[in-house]
Amino acid sequence: NEYKSYLRYNQRMYIKEVIIDGFKSYAQRTNVEGFDPLFNAITGLNGSGKSNILDAICFVLGLSNLSQVRATNLQELVYKNGQAGIQKASVTIIFDNTDKNQSPVGYENFDELTITRQVVVGGRNRYLINGSNANNNRVSDLFRSVQLNINNPHFLIMQGRITKVLNMKPQEILSMIEEAAGTSLYESKKQSALKTIEKKDNKLQDINKILQEEINPTLEKLKTERSSYLEYQKIQREIETLTRLVVAYKFTRALKLDENAEEEVNRIQKEVSEVEEEAEKGKAEISRIKEEICKLEEKKKSGSRMQQLEQQVSEYSKREVKAKSDLDNILDSVKQEEKAKESIVKSIKSNEALINSKSEELKALSAEVEELRKVEEADALSLQNAESNLTAVQAGKIFTASLS
Repeated sequence: NEYKSYLRYNQRMYIKEVIIDGFKSYAQRTNVEGFDPLFNAITGLNGSGKSNILDAICFVLGLSNLSQVRATNLQELVYKNGQAGIQKASVTIIFDNTDKNQSPVGYENFDELTITRQVVVGGRNRYLINGSNANNNRVSDLFRSVQLNINNPHFLIMQGRITKVLNMKPQEILSMIEEAAGTSLYESKKQSALKTIEKKDNKLQDINKILQEEINPTLEKLKTERSSYLEYQKIQREIETLTRLVVAYKFTRALKLDENAEEEVNRIQKEVSEVEEEAEKGKAEISRIKEEICKLEEKKKSGSRMQQLEQQVSEYSKREVKAKSDLDNILDSVKQEEKAKESIVKSIKSNEALINSKSEELKALSAEVEELRKVEEADALSLQNAESNLTAVQAGKIFTASLS
């Protein structure tokens, strides 16, 4: 057997059981039990999976440097990279938490803590604490509160590094002791808090700068505008008061005018009578003007009749000119048609002469064709006679040959 590696635990919280399913070389669900609270050693033959058990524990503890578990990405932690039908790697660690004085903060009521980390092919990664989903920071704070900081370079001492630990410098030894004592968690939180305070201070400075450069000038401007608005309201109230005084004055003056209304009414009635007389005169004048207008309209009607006759004469003249133009165009067309007729007659006569000559040529050709037909019939008769003679000659030769 080969000694491979060891883990260092204290008495606060220790591993009771590790459940591996689909992680690296463990295709089937495997339970590893029987851990000692203080010291454990993983032994076995080469290739039996000792390193993978340690890698599984580091995986749950939140190891961020995958090179320490001989992988480049989370998918490589799945059995055969997910090529064997297994698409998920899951590791669960059950911790003993019976010592409540040393229990992680917030988990004092649990005798056991079950931490599970799962990775799915494709990169999805999640944690579960006692079966409930949890983010990475919550799990990391839980482990660091009990001095289980897997990302501390001295937390996990692999084979061949013991000599290097023994030869550490004082500052490195101090860092390892602080991690073991649990003070590094608070130191990191202190640094984080200092950074947060620094960010808040910068934000406060920015806010003060905005107050001085933008908000305070705006407030001063608003104060000035408020004073102007109050002054405007004061003036508006004074205007309303003065308006009421003016209305009261006009009302009083109207009452005084009403006292002299009778005299004013008599004067107005007199003026109305004068206007009515003028209106009567105007009506008579209008009647006279209407009569003159009727006379003028009658004269205008007789003049308009003369204009209508002149318009008709002008229209008839235009029609006559147009008719003469159309007649000239028709005569020109007739002349052109006569010329075309003469040309066609000449063409017909020429065609008749040509037809007559062609008829005579046709008669001569017909005579020649008739003579050739007769010659052909004579040749055909001669050919028939020759064939008959040839047949007879051939028959005589055959008969002679048979006699001999």
